[in-house]
Amino acid sequence: MKKQKLVLIGNGMAGMNCIEEILKKNPNMFDISVFGSEPHDNYNRILLSTVLQGNTKVEDITLKNSAWYDENDIVLYKGETVLKVDTDNKTLITDKTREVPYDKLIFATGSVPFVLPIPGSDKEGVISFRTIEDCQKIINVSNTGKKAAVIGGGLLGLEAARGLLNLGMEVDVVHIAGSLMERQLDPTAAKMLQLELEKQGMNFLLEKATEEIIGDTHVEGLRFKDGSAIEADAVIMAVGVKPNIQMAKDSGLETKRAILVNDYLETSVPDIYAVGECVEHREMVYGLVKPLYEQGRILADKICGIESEGYRGSTLSTQLKIAGIDVFSVGQFYADEDAKTISQYDELSGNYKKIILKEDKVIGAVLFGDTQPGNKLLDIISKQKVITDEEKMLILHASDQTSQVASMEQTELICNCNAVPKGTIIEACQSQGLTTVEEVKQCTKASSACGGCKPLVTDLLMYIQSEDFDEVIVQEPMCSCTTLTDEEIVSQMQVRNLASIHDVMRELGWSKQEGCSTCVPALQYYLGMIYPEYELNKESLFINQRMNATKQKDGTFSLTPQSYGGVTNAAELRKIANVVEKYEIPNVAITSEQRVHLFGVKEDNLKDIWRDLDLQLSSTFGNTVQNIKTCIGETVCTCEKHHALQLAVELEKKTDYLVTPHRIKMGVSACMHNGAGSTTKDIGVIQFDRGWEIYVGGSSGRNALPGQLLCVADSEEEVIGIIIGFIQYYRETAKFAERTWDWISRVNLLHIREVLFDKDLREQLIESLDNDAYQNRKALEKSVQI
Repeated sequence: MKKQKLVLIGNGMAGMNCIEEILKKNPNMFDISVFGSEPHDNYNRILLSTVLQGNTKVEDITLKNSAWYDENDIVLYKGETVLKVDTDNKTLITDKTREVPYDKLIFATGSVPFVLPIPGSDKEGVISFRTIEDCQKIINVSNTGKKAAVIGGGLLGLEAARGLLNLGMEVDVVHIAGSLMERQLDPTAAKMLQLELEKQGMNFLLEKATEEIIGDTHVEGLRFKDGSAIEADAVIMAVGVKPNIQMAKDSGLETKRAILVNDYLETSVPDIYAVGECVEHREMVYGLVKPLYEQGRILADKICGIESEGYRGSTLSTQLKIAGIDVFSVGQFYADEDAKTISQYDELSGNYKKIILKEDKVIGAVLFGDTQPGNKLLDIISKQKVITDEEKMLILHASDQTSQVASMEQTELICNCNAVPKGTIIEACQSQGLTTVEEVKQCTKASSACGGCKPLVTDLLMYIQSEDFDEVIVQEPMCSCTTLTDEEIVSQMQVRNLASIHDVMRELGWSKQEGCSTCVPALQYYLGMIYPEYELNKESLFINQRMNATKQKDGTFSLTPQSYGGVTNAAELRKIANVVEKYEIPNVAITSEQRVHLFGVKEDNLKDIWRDLDLQLSSTFGNTVQNIKTCIGETVCTCEKHHALQLAVELEKKTDYLVTPHRIKMGVSACMHNGAGSTTKDIGVIQFDRGWEIYVGGSSGRNALPGQLLCVADSEEEVIGIIIGFIQYYRETAKFAERTWDWISRVNLLHIREVLFDKDLREQLIESLDNDAYQNRKALEKSVQI
């Protein structure tokens, strides 16, 4: 099959990352050409400041050298600018009069520095800070000049100022706002940053609007709108960037602030796509590495013809080391009327932490000095988890810990840009003998983008090589279709926004496209837990799920009309009797859960029986909360059974329509005679004179297992709250097909008690279960419409 011609305009990080993703998914689909205006190979623009500061060389920040392009049969046109795209004839024209045809075209033109439109901005000595050439110009200026002015108190300006100090120049930082990095830091953190940078030698002129750059042909200074002025031998313009979209406009692509794209990174012109800083998606323009890489993965799917849910936007976070000072911010860091703030300010140690919460969920944070909790906060925000009191304490007192990485879960991300979790790095170190950051970067891509995680990677390596390290990566994949564990799969589903079985299998490299009987139901379960609105496709709904009929070995079906708590009435019994007689159902029995059970039903009669019964059917198939066994059939014991019966009815109604990691059997006994066998159930309740005993983790199977006493509840309301909370916590944290007793052993009964006894957490679990039950009920009601 003839290869299609794919052309990339832009040799930057976003575009080339997309190309790398395309090569992974289908290396033989395209003949690829790349045009880059700069005369360089693909390099890490974020690390230009380290070149300026003298910490690295240009070759050290190169991401893909000429050999890489050759190895992948990519034609790179360095130092050649595309002037226009002829969308009608699907060709592009360059400044070297080259005409190149394309089948598919990607715009990755990035951004260009914004230059203040003020008198003197064209003078010699006015330099932007965006390219390798800009770095060299600044270094050259430092050889002849003594004093520099940096216009812009954002990240780029501060990095440039630090570099100029290293080059031996005096530096004034001019900023129009009243505090530094106002888009990333609140006033408290910004003031702390300013004081630290002043100690390093920077001078700050805040709330200053530049009116003119003074000098004849060369810069001599700045004049401000308030009439004041300063001397300067060079001016570094670092007031921001703007999307580089002029050529896209000239070529007829629809633009606003940037090139408009849909969720699949498609522009307004067929077969033309865009990715990176030149893109506007849902009214957002992103400039950070993580969202640009996420866009690249989605675009690679689209171009390779792979279905996906599309790009939904990204959670923005910034973790930086500015002139040796650690800062971190994520999400909304100003509290509105509905939000609450937790803050900690230690002036002596130079640490500041602020967390913004709404309904016990973190929506934003700012950290200064001690940024160890940054990854934990980002994980909590991206997964929309309720933050526990323990997690709050760990975050606020993270600096007291000997090792941040030691306390991290193996599924937590070390590198956010490339979505590399801790466990992946540990596994790579153990299996391949990695010992340096550079080796980890080459093997896992951690720290290869913005570099913000490099200290964390360093700490992890030190931890792995220390005597305290005792973690083992146990390779227990979900099934033979994948090498990933359940935890790794769930983590990647959340990080990458994978919202369908097809997406998971494609993105995570399933060996069998259709999956197997182990992974398909497991993925279906995890998707339902991550996305409560997730509805099962009709193709994956079997007849037992649509109509609660279970197929028997002889080809007939069985079904059980629902009788909550085993209670029925004459009208319901009459309907059942009529159906049994009309359709000649051969077998009718009373189950151990006190339900009427019909079996021997012919498949052709199922829909008619369902219509004539007009009763809700009990779901006895699959991983659900099974019918609750009660002791209402006991005639020897004369204890009062009404409250136990009502409790069983209420619990059954609340847990109807729920999918669980494994079947849950429950029993409710009215007295200590334990007529329902409650101590050998997944969940059991026994009434006694002072309240209710709740047991969990029992089994009445071939290898009987006694349940453990979870707690004693005073009222029926408390029993329901504890049990509903227990079920939902099991649903949220257990592996698919993990029995309750195995789960309890793994997470520890004491921990489960701590969660359930926290009233706020328990209420959150109850609310989540109610929402999930509602969503499942709606999905099943929709599926049974005939």
